[in-house]
Amino acid sequence: MPAAPVAFATPPDVPRWQRWLVFSPGARIVFFAVTMAILSLAAHAVVAPLGWTTRTAGSMHFVLALLTMELLPALVAYVILVKGIERRRLGELSARDASGFGMGGLVAGLALFSAVVGVLWLAGSYHVLGTNAHADWLPQVLGAGVGAGIAEEIITRGVLFRVLEEGLGSGWALVISAAFFGGAHAFNPGATLWSSASIAIEAGVLLALLYLVTRSLWACIGLHAGWNIAQGTVYGIPVSGTHADGWLVSTRSGPDWLSGGAFGAEASVVALALCSLCSVALLVVAWRRHAFVPPGWRRS
Repeated sequence: MPAAPVAFATPPDVPRWQRWLVFSPGARIVFFAVTMAILSLAAHAVVAPLGWTTRTAGSMHFVLALLTMELLPALVAYVILVKGIERRRLGELSARDASGFGMGGLVAGLALFSAVVGVLWLAGSYHVLGTNAHADWLPQVLGAGVGAGIAEEIITRGVLFRVLEEGLGSGWALVISAAFFGGAHAFNPGATLWSSASIAIEAGVLLALLYLVTRSLWACIGLHAGWNIAQGTVYGIPVSGTHADGWLVSTRSGPDWLSGGAFGAEASVVALALCSLCSVALLVVAWRRHAFVPPGWRRS
């Protein structure tokens, strides 16, 4: 069963200072960010002496270091936020939903990006040059797939969207979290203003609406991971500007608005159009289910 639309409400009997400095949306977002930063620094202090933080350490060691410094701190900080501050069950990451929502999202992500590649191939932009039986795929699946899927969804949908929704409502939470998600990819290799806007619309909006409909982070994690794994590991296309060692050796041609350029197919108008169609479908479902949460002042 999906988690409640508003997972947390400030206890009515707490002192006024706690209402603002502990339980308010802004305070909890800052608490999560600071906790995650402290845990990341601690993890770096443990991993750095092993020499795993440099590319020369080998791809698997480097990815394990990234998971230790990024995924683990995000997950632990979120559990501390939910259990320590909000004091509630972790419904959006319920173990019983991992197989259903998680696998469903994974399949959907694989299928959606495959549809993007199919349209690019039909348009004469995507070309397969051969296969790579020796692709170093496991570090990529762990890093760009599992690691990015879990850490980025916890930060953007689990904290930013969910917490902002309590105060500002679903609409503003969707806009702000999507803009944040696009901006977070602005410093990736090959990034442009167009690529950041595309990520914000095609992924930021889509994943926020998916959470709005399912109230499950597993669905978002699965879709995010499936999309990245299909893009890099299967089709050999850069993942948000990062080179991918895929099972298929491929290249893309044509104008950047079609191929996505150096950033990858995520910056293609094809990905933008297909993801937007999915977002419209989720928007209709959310509207029919009355899933949109009004701002806090209207609820009260």
